[in-house]
Amino acid sequence: MSQYGIQSMLKEGHKHLSGLDEAVVKNIEACKQLSTIIRTSLGPNGMNKMVINHLDKLFVTNDGATIVNELEVQHPAAKLLVLAGKAQQEEIGDGANLTISFAGELLSHAEELIRMGLHPSEIISGYTKAIKKTIEILEELVEEGSETMDVRNKEQVVKRMKAPVASKQFGQEEILSSLVADACIQVCPKNPANFNVDNVRVAKFLGGGLHNCTVVRGMALKTDAVGSIKKMQKAKVAVFAGGVDTSATETKGTVLIHTADQLENYAKTEEAKVEELIKAVADSGAKVIVSGAAVGEMALHFCERYKLMVLKISSKFELRRFCRTVGAVAMLKLCQPNPDDLGYVDSVAVEEIAGVRVTIVKNEEGGNSVSTVLLRASTDSILDDLERAVDDGVNTYKAMCRDSRIVPGAAATEIELARRVKEFSFKETGLDQYAIAKFAQSFEMVPKTLAENAGLNSMEIISSLYAEHAAGKTKVGIDLEGGLCKDVSTLQVWDLHVTKFFALKYAADAACTVLRVDQIIMAKPAGGPRRGDQPAGMDED
Repeated sequence: MSQYGIQSMLKEGHKHLSGLDEAVVKNIEACKQLSTIIRTSLGPNGMNKMVINHLDKLFVTNDGATIVNELEVQHPAAKLLVLAGKAQQEEIGDGANLTISFAGELLSHAEELIRMGLHPSEIISGYTKAIKKTIEILEELVEEGSETMDVRNKEQVVKRMKAPVASKQFGQEEILSSLVADACIQVCPKNPANFNVDNVRVAKFLGGGLHNCTVVRGMALKTDAVGSIKKMQKAKVAVFAGGVDTSATETKGTVLIHTADQLENYAKTEEAKVEELIKAVADSGAKVIVSGAAVGEMALHFCERYKLMVLKISSKFELRRFCRTVGAVAMLKLCQPNPDDLGYVDSVAVEEIAGVRVTIVKNEEGGNSVSTVLLRASTDSILDDLERAVDDGVNTYKAMCRDSRIVPGAAATEIELARRVKEFSFKETGLDQYAIAKFAQSFEMVPKTLAENAGLNSMEIISSLYAEHAAGKTKVGIDLEGGLCKDVSTLQVWDLHVTKFFALKYAADAACTVLRVDQIIMAKPAGGPRRGDQPAGMDED
């Protein structure tokens, strides 16, 4: 039977979905499912998710970005939300959960509007107006005097860092924020805008607890020193990327030996050559040698003789960081280093932390550009979660170096936005106003989720928040511990303006993109290319 229409145009086995019910509503449904998974992890009391990825690795976390990364979402529309979350993670490093949850909420309300009879174009137009208005209102809610800040003032840094860290590790934010603030301030360059997140490292050790965590000005290498010298103070450092060993010749040669004396001397010349190289390094003033590859037995013997401490760092990335920490230049092969190529450390010592031998490289004075947070906890999953909290803290520090403005946290900003955008919708004429009103209603998702996750009555909390804000108290948010509404300036819960700005913007953009889709055409059969199919762009020989 001859096919007609779109069937005759596309390959057999294709799928074609169009229209509101088939394409738009199905897309919204998938996005709602994703946002429902993520939403319960929002806020300090967010629940943990247990995700087992395709490699059978177990993740126990409430970090939105990690969850969506490991879920490997297949649905094309839900992937758009995942991309919005990833964009937020790349831009700010925090707030991915809010982005995905809010986009899901917007789409859920859009579905109600579609059922009422509105066209997706009208909803998109309303949402676009609403997000513009939201950004204007957000500017007005910025706390006065927060535009200027000293990024080296620990108190001001901790004030802005507490909320993001508390959302990962509630109850331990004081200790963690203080640690992260110390680590960041130590490596903050003269121009804070150039702060590099990679300069704050994390080293994780099983055993102990959060109170055993410390910050090291320098690096912690999870390796023991090679040889018997385990400690060195105020020393110059030579770094050799190619290893400390005799180098084999590139061409093969034959040596004819006639007498026993010649054989003895042949072995001695190799020895003498190695000794000459190691002596040249020792004479340059270096007391510590760092090798990027293997350390030869003979070379090690002479290092011991000349009282040189030897470290081996196999990872080239770690070696680069080490060079940054000590201010050294890595040399390719073993030779006498120039004085300019040498680095300097205050102390290098091998310590034992929880049964693991660790080399701690400290650089208190000089241009130390790396600091390390040593984390201690009882299980691997707790350590991973602590690391994510530290990452969030460091990313927040980078964001505040760019823009230090803050807005009230604990859902105070969201309720105020909901109230003001709702008022704005009454002034609009046309069908846009329904979309704008639903956009305003979507903000209620944040206080509602925070209250539900903390086991409080969400309806009571939201109504009392609205009442307080209507009376002009724009800084009233939820006190999750007391279970009531309080002024956030007394609770010291602040969010960065830039985090909120991008989270809401990306969420609205993602929601509008999903609503703009009216047809889904899958040209290939389900299950990908069949066996024996030639991949695209490959010609038959």
